[in-house]
Amino acid sequence: MERGAIPVSARNVAKRSPAVASKGDTAADSADSPVPLRWAVWLLLAEAVAVGGVAAFLAYEDLTGAATDLTAALAVTGFAVLMAAALAGLAVGLHRRRSGARAPAIVLQLMLLPIGYYMIDGGLAWLGIPVMALGLLVCALIVNPASTRALGLE
Repeated sequence: MERGAIPVSARNVAKRSPAVASKGDTAADSADSPVPLRWAVWLLLAEAVAVGGVAAFLAYEDLTGAATDLTAALAVTGFAVLMAAALAGLAVGLHRRRSGARAPAIVLQLMLLPIGYYMIDGGLAWLGIPVMALGLLVCALIVNPASTRALGLE
């Protein structure tokens, strides 16, 4: 690379948002993030903590309980850990205004709809309805025009 040349990734950041290019990726950047995007990040982090709690409970049960199928129990626990990590990673990506985090975050939120449906179908409407509402709310916050502009997708 030539001396003084701007790397390709830095040029892309400069095209997307002058505020991001001038300040860099610091925690102070969240202060000028639009409110819908900040709410989406906080809700994704809350989901990551909740799923992480479920993963911790499952790990405890795997270690102390008598599992009938240890392989399946470990697979479910591993899946919960991966989901918690994915949610946290997507929250960080949106916080840093990475446009590539938007679509996977929306997909994970839309996955809450069938989960909530089967909770309702199984007699847990008190939990299924809020789960579905949460998924729709976070999707709406992410596709909000202010969030779209902040992510450089307009």
